[in-house]
Amino acid sequence: MRPLIDALLTRDSAQRLRLSQTLLAAAVLVVSVVVLQFYVWTGVVAGLPALLWSGINLLGMLGFYAVQRLGLTRTLVEPSLTAQQIFFAVTSSAAAYALAGPARGAVFPALMLVMVFGVFVLAPRQMLAVVVYAVLLFAVVMAVMVHRRPDQYLVTVELGHFVMMATMLAAGAVLSVRITRVRLQSKQHRIELAQALLRLREGSTRDELTGLVNKRQMLALMEQEHQRCIRSGQTFCLAVLDIDNFRPTNEAHGYAVGDAVLRAVAEEAQRQVRAADVLSRWAEDDFVLMMSDSRAALARAGLERLHERVSALRILHGQQALSVTLSAGLAEHHAGESVAQTLARAERALAEARTQGRGRVVVAA
Repeated sequence: MRPLIDALLTRDSAQRLRLSQTLLAAAVLVVSVVVLQFYVWTGVVAGLPALLWSGINLLGMLGFYAVQRLGLTRTLVEPSLTAQQIFFAVTSSAAAYALAGPARGAVFPALMLVMVFGVFVLAPRQMLAVVVYAVLLFAVVMAVMVHRRPDQYLVTVELGHFVMMATMLAAGAVLSVRITRVRLQSKQHRIELAQALLRLREGSTRDELTGLVNKRQMLALMEQEHQRCIRSGQTFCLAVLDIDNFRPTNEAHGYAVGDAVLRAVAEEAQRQVRAADVLSRWAEDDFVLMMSDSRAALARAGLERLHERVSALRILHGQQALSVTLSAGLAEHHAGESVAQTLARAERALAEARTQGRGRVVVAA
C-alpha cells in the first residue's frame, strides 16, 4: 500500500499535499459522473451529452493531476493550480446544469462544495473573480435554457435558482475575505512569536549591551572546545582582555560614555578576531577571547594587532575624542589541565600586564 501511495503522491511533502487535494477533487468529480450516469439510466438525462460531459471532465482532472505529478508546475507561483481547477469546476457545473434538466438541482451542492474549497484556499481577489465568473456564467446558461427549453426551465424557477445561487456565492466571497484576514493575522502572530523566541534565545546567550557571547554561554563553548581538543590532540588559547582605566573614564564622563566605549571596543575586537575564534563579555570591562587551534606565539601576534587597532579608536564624546587601550593576559591550554586552570593562568598574566604598566600583552608561563 505504501509504494502505491508514494507512486501516486510522491515522497515530497509539499507535492503530496497538492496532489492529494487534486485527487480529492477528482474523487468528487467521479461521484458527480456516477450520479449523472444514474440519471441517464433512469431516462432523466440524454445519454450522449452526459457521456461527453463525463469524458471531458475526467480527462480535465487527469490532466491537472498529470502536470502536477510530473513536476511541470513547480516553478509557478501557484503550483497546485487551485484557481484553474476551480474555474474548470465552475464551468463543468454550469454545463451539468444545462444537461441535467429536471435533475439540475443536484448541481448546486457540488457548486457550493467547489466554492467552499475556494474560500479556504484562494486569495480574496481570486475568490471575487470566481464568484463574478460563476454568477455571469450561470446567468447566461439559465437564460439560454429558459429560451431553448421553457417547458423544463421555467423562468420563475430559474429566477429563484439564480437569486439563491448569487446570494450564496456573494456570502462565500465575504467569508473568503474574513478567513484570509484571520489567516494573515495568524501568520503575523506566528512570525512575531518566532521573533520573540529568537530574541529570548539570543538574550540567554548574548550580552545585551555589546551583542557578544555572554559569560554563561562562553563557559559552555570553552568546555566544548576542551572536549574537542582532548579527542583531536589539538590545543587552544584563552585570553582575558581588560580596558585600561575604564572605571575612571566611567566616573569622569558618565555611564553612557562608558557604554559607548564598551560597544566600540567590542565591535572593533569582533572585526579583528578570526571567524573560528569566540569573543565574549566576561565582566564589566573584561572580555575573554577563545582562539581555537592556536599556539601561544600565533595567538600573541593576533592580540598585539587587536591591541593596536583598539588603541587607534577615537570615541567621540561631545567635542572630545576619547581613546582607550587594552591589557591582555594569554594562556595556551596544556594537556591534562581544566578550562578553569587555563583561564586562571590567563587572569594571572593579565594581572602581570597591569603591574607592568598596562597597554600590553603578557603570556602565561
